[in-house]
Amino acid sequence: GQGHLPLGQAAQRPMQPGLGHLQGWGTHKFSGQPVPVPHQPPSEELVPNICGYYTRRGGVGESGDFITSPEISQVFGELIGIWYISEWMAMGKPSTFQLVELGPGRGTLTEDILRVFQQLASVLSKCDVSVHLVEVSPKLSEIQAVMLTGGKVQPSPEDESAYMKGISKTGIPIFWYRDIQDVPPGYSFYLAHEFFDALPIHKFQRTEKGWREVLVDIDPEVPDQLRFVLSPSRTPATQNFIQPEETRDHVEVCPEAGVIVQRLASRIEKDGGAALVADYGHDGTKTDTFRGFRNHKLHDVLSAPGTADLTADVDFSYLRKMARGKTATLGPIKQREFLKNMGIDLRLQVLLQNSGDTATREQLLHSYDMLMNPEKMGDCFNFFALLPHQRLAHPDKKDKPESKSPLPPVAGFNELLLK
Repeated sequence: GQGHLPLGQAAQRPMQPGLGHLQGWGTHKFSGQPVPVPHQPPSEELVPNICGYYTRRGGVGESGDFITSPEISQVFGELIGIWYISEWMAMGKPSTFQLVELGPGRGTLTEDILRVFQQLASVLSKCDVSVHLVEVSPKLSEIQAVMLTGGKVQPSPEDESAYMKGISKTGIPIFWYRDIQDVPPGYSFYLAHEFFDALPIHKFQRTEKGWREVLVDIDPEVPDQLRFVLSPSRTPATQNFIQPEETRDHVEVCPEAGVIVQRLASRIEKDGGAALVADYGHDGTKTDTFRGFRNHKLHDVLSAPGTADLTADVDFSYLRKMARGKTATLGPIKQREFLKNMGIDLRLQVLLQNSGDTATREQLLHSYDMLMNPEKMGDCFNFFALLPHQRLAHPDKKDKPESKSPLPPVAGFNELLLK
């Protein structure tokens, strides 16, 4: 990776046309000092914290720069929906059920989950179900509104925490928020699918003089080129984010992911529910994963900032640490194992038997291969969950003979038990 640079050396990158604003911003805002890796020029059309990419280009799906699992196959979303219902049942069928998705993309995953809720309407009949989408992009919230409600939404009054609301095509109330803090408290199931990987990271390199932060700088001698440099001394980020027990030589930390996980863990501890995170990542083993995608191909992260999807693998060991024991955690488990445990093979067979034409069958098999093949999404995507401690508690029969039998295993992380 480009982060491994001795002090004073830099990777040269030609700037693309139209990047004058970046140069001016860098020298104006930071007096010409190098800036941390995640930073992008502030702009009205860019969403802070996700590199501006979603807002400028809406780059999700076949025509954008990266394809997500829900875009590939509705089976993926259906199995996620079944996971939530299975957990809701395991927890005693509470009377309210808030589904909260962070960064819902085009709304495909929520739509697939709502289809499952409709199919299992009799199971949920006594439950007050609502959907809460945390979305900062006006363009994407518009796309979501069309997909989920047919565009029948209205802005919320100023004094309400949601900025928009509507009713799904299946009759479920949907609300949009800019921040997870705005979502009302209550029994909630949270979903973060390919959300954390788009948040900004700090990069650090171990040197003979101790930890140094990897920064982005404009080359003083070649002003139209960007380069990576190492901080000459410790930065506040180095002091705050590097754990004393760290053994790797190169580390990426996403502080914002830590803050969000703390909020999720606090909410689950207080109100109940669970959070399911699906993303590409690792369990504290990888080092240099920061990269860009443009037109579905790897793209230099320092070339034409703001025009590509910038991403870094999620460090699940960091998320686990940030939950700080408020909740139990499960995973990460590879996507192919999670989906297999959720019954994707059986679901595929049913769909193949019911599909009348060869083209549909081929599409199903292609989707299955994309989701499950270890060389494709099967191994690089992982599932991770936050759950209340009592969900995983196993009563000791000897001490309490009258105690209830243990709760069923958590689906996905174990084989789904169909009753």
